[in-house]
Amino acid sequence: MRLKTLLPLAAAEAIADEVLRLGREEEMHPLTVVVLDGGGHVVVLKREDGSGIMRADIATGKAWGALGMGIPSRLIRDRLGDRPSFQNALAVASDGRLIPVPGGVLINDADGRTIGAVGVSGDTSDKDEYCAIQAVLAASLLPSPAEPSPTWRDSKL
Repeated sequence: MRLKTLLPLAAAEAIADEVLRLGREEEMHPLTVVVLDGGGHVVVLKREDGSGIMRADIATGKAWGALGMGIPSRLIRDRLGDRPSFQNALAVASDGRLIPVPGGVLINDADGRTIGAVGVSGDTSDKDEYCAIQAVLAASLLPSPAEPSPTWRDSKL
């Protein structure tokens, strides 16, 4: 059988490694990063020493929610902020896997097709998202959202 892989392991590893490198460069709390393919399957998961035991589930929920809704997790948060009933319905429909806060970024190819998602957890959600966006760009792919929140440096944990 010959399967076409849209998000190769090498690209997923490059994204995960760049997330962790950026986290150290910015002196963030220990990060966990997960990269999912377009079907929502884990390609890479890396957890820094000292990262809390729930961080893998949170990072996965951010990425999985972005894929499931077709929009970045920051936009999910923004759209659901005043719709708690719908947010609860999504939590039930996703068996609790959806984490509607920044840090879940879609990975798009040069043609704009979504080929996966990256989720980051460990610091503030805006800082997590910054690392995810920059890492996707470093892998020569296109993130959605294209830019981090302009106040990502100001967010405090």
